[in-house]
Amino acid sequence: MRTCLKQECWRPYRREAAGSLLDAHRDWLGARAPEVNYSARILWQELRQQRGFAGSYVIVRRAVVPLRLEASVASLTQRRFETGPGEQAQCDWGQVTVRLGGVRTEIHVFVMTLGYSRRGFAMGFLRERMPDLLAAHEAAFAHFGGRCEFLLYDRMRTVVLGTSEGRARLNPTFASFAAHWGFTPRLCQPYRAQTKGKVESGVKYVKRNFVPGRQFRDLEDFNAQLAAWQIEVADVRDHGTTHQRPIDRFAEEAQALAPTAGHPSFLAAMVRERMVADDWLVSIEGNRYSVPFALIGKTVQVVRQGGSWVIRHRGCVVAEHPVLAGRAQLSVKPEHGPGAAARNVRQRHGNRPPQNTANVDVAREVEVRDLAIYERLFTTPMLEVAP
Repeated sequence: MRTCLKQECWRPYRREAAGSLLDAHRDWLGARAPEVNYSARILWQELRQQRGFAGSYVIVRRAVVPLRLEASVASLTQRRFETGPGEQAQCDWGQVTVRLGGVRTEIHVFVMTLGYSRRGFAMGFLRERMPDLLAAHEAAFAHFGGRCEFLLYDRMRTVVLGTSEGRARLNPTFASFAAHWGFTPRLCQPYRAQTKGKVESGVKYVKRNFVPGRQFRDLEDFNAQLAAWQIEVADVRDHGTTHQRPIDRFAEEAQALAPTAGHPSFLAAMVRERMVADDWLVSIEGNRYSVPFALIGKTVQVVRQGGSWVIRHRGCVVAEHPVLAGRAQLSVKPEHGPGAAARNVRQRHGNRPPQNTANVDVAREVEVRDLAIYERLFTTPMLEVAP
């Protein structure tokens, strides 16, 4: 009280800040917290195991609260990131459930949105496997007539296998695909999917504007209607952000895209390894094709050439089939089956002239008996057996 009375002006009481066991780990905590989605439990475990922290879980939990609050405020006040023409496109999948021929089916819709013009491309698939992803990209490049320098993705398994020493490891097949087409993949930060907000909006737009009220015979009809909708509706609407039609802004962006016309298809040239099943069939993109039965259990290499699948074993072509449309189809060649060798022998010797039987003694081959012998056998009385 005396100290307060002696002061020339009033100053509020402040308690001296006490030291904390976390002081030596503040920088690490601020960098690591976003990577584990601000989980105080995970941070406390890592501090104890990796950094020799001796404090309680409560101390860590209290320290994480302001970090989580700061991140929430930042997400609400984030600034829109704009890119120049041809600089970046964003890619993502969306799922919709529709009726294909009366059957409820989940369709996986791939969407690529150009960052500058906001012009989009969408295409439906039954799955999200690697061949589907690559086919969707090549179809998008053909639709736009070119590609951007950078393509942005979230951490889908077909693009990223995981992280090693703090760096993302790209799926080798996808990395080869990107090198083949000459673009650079970029990834969203963990737990920051909103970084690709342009394509997120594009996926929502397809779900809300294209799907409702429509009927589809099959997947081909779904994609035909989707392609028409993109030209007639999506490309010519006034975009809510740019306040321009995407097709009008695309006229400027098209000049900045890297041209892709005439570029060889990676998907067609990609070598697929397959194990030959017990039924001497290999599965390729949902259909099955036969190979010589002697290759059962062996690994073969499949390459698409034009409209055919060419199947090789140890560098030699062992089978060739036309590419089947749709799925669950079967292409079997009779010469591949286990009975082919016997059939070939019969076909080779089927026209051989009959053997000369003029000198064969039929009497020596088959004994001819009088039928009376059999009649006497049935009329002869049976002998009685003595007791």
